[in-house]
Amino acid sequence: MAKHRARKRFGQHFLNDPAIIDAIIRAIHPTGDDVIVEIGPGQGAITDALARLAGHLHAVELDRDLVARLRHKYGDHPNVTVHEADALQFDFASLGDRIRVVGNLPYNISTPLLFHLLKFRERILDMHFMLQKEVVDRMAAKPGSKAYGRLGIMLGCHLHIESLFDVPREAFDPPPRVTSAVVRLDPLSPGTFDIKDEAGLSTLVSTAFMQRRKTLRNSLKKSVEVTDFQAVDIDSGLRPEQVSIADYVRLSNHLWQKSR
Repeated sequence: MAKHRARKRFGQHFLNDPAIIDAIIRAIHPTGDDVIVEIGPGQGAITDALARLAGHLHAVELDRDLVARLRHKYGDHPNVTVHEADALQFDFASLGDRIRVVGNLPYNISTPLLFHLLKFRERILDMHFMLQKEVVDRMAAKPGSKAYGRLGIMLGCHLHIESLFDVPREAFDPPPRVTSAVVRLDPLSPGTFDIKDEAGLSTLVSTAFMQRRKTLRNSLKKSVEVTDFQAVDIDSGLRPEQVSIADYVRLSNHLWQKSR
């Protein structure tokens, strides 16, 4: 087959650095007991190792040309299933209740895809992704840092997030404009954060960070009263990035209970 040309509309950048590929496989550490789902296998940079080491590999790819290549290459591998599908719409629950998810996610869909995967978190053992480094930094940020915000809070409610290592632009063909990073995501135990109203929490956090330089008292003044902060023992003079996930959940739960 002729060489596949990366398509901008799919945000394709193909990993081709053997050292980085090896580091990713070692981080995933696939075993014969694993059902692994690879999102966007592309030209198969890590697919060969996953197919060789995992019990079963499901490859989810949107590009029909790449799907044809993958099916041709792995047609005689009974432990490999290639799905021509949009990962943003894919029903990951159909693949079992103990899956491991990996992938070099297209930068243009990475955030909505992460939130889509959250719907299936009770069936997912862990996830390893390569993403734009800036996104990983925001995901893993702690309270008090400039990178801390809605993304890290809303993912951190459900996942333990660990940034593993950076990946330079030169590891890809064609090179992206930004540095990438590999991140590990482990679903938290159910009930770690007892969230009563997920949508309400998201709205609260989004509103707070729309004016992150202001205090909570000012950024949330249209929806939260001073007595609400007092009820959950949160200093309304703090700025949004100084408030922990647990405190945002407590405030959101209080507002939810108050509205009932």
